[in-house]
Amino acid sequence: MTAAPKTVARPAPKPAPEAEPPEVSPVPPIPEIEAAPAAVERDAMPPPGPRPVLPQRAIAKAENFKPGDHVVYPTHGVGKVDRIAPEEIAGQKLELIHITFDENRMTLRVPVNKARTAGLRKLSSKKSFDEVLATLKGRARIKRTMWSRRAQEYEAKINSGDPMAIAEVVRDLHRNAGQPDQSFSERQIFEAALERLAAEYGALEGLGKQEAIDKLLLFLKTE
Repeated sequence: MTAAPKTVARPAPKPAPEAEPPEVSPVPPIPEIEAAPAAVERDAMPPPGPRPVLPQRAIAKAENFKPGDHVVYPTHGVGKVDRIAPEEIAGQKLELIHITFDENRMTLRVPVNKARTAGLRKLSSKKSFDEVLATLKGRARIKRTMWSRRAQEYEAKINSGDPMAIAEVVRDLHRNAGQPDQSFSERQIFEAALERLAAEYGALEGLGKQEAIDKLLLFLKTE
């Protein structure tokens, strides 16, 4: 009788070693982006296509500020230096310029070493402001583009802090001021520019807000 063949037990296959996860390079931190200033309400969103070239905020020349100085901050207009004092912020000791804005009861703190790049400046001289007043008497220059595009340019000029650029906005929009065909946002931008310009003019001449506005309107009507 033939014997049954013996069954030889085979060892179980070893599991394949787990592959090491690929080395991942650390993701670089995303740099912080300064938020853009709020814009005045517009009638419509800008249409698709190339955006208009907007004026850049001018970098002010290096100046020394002291308490009591009237100054201009591009996006807030005319304010007054209340004090300059050191403060510790996030573990760093900074020399800060405290600026008060009576119009909106706000206080702004600007580091001394950042004042120039922020556009903080002293009031214009009376001689340079005479050129601004001459601009008001000039002929309006209206671009033949959609209002939404022009509104962007006007807002950028107002927030540039440059009195000459602001005067151009007042001059260009004055022709329709108070007219029935003037849009709500057009009127808003005109008034914002007029008040911003009047604030610096009033600080230079020692005039109240309404008196400065009335004088500027007279310049607009003078040919």
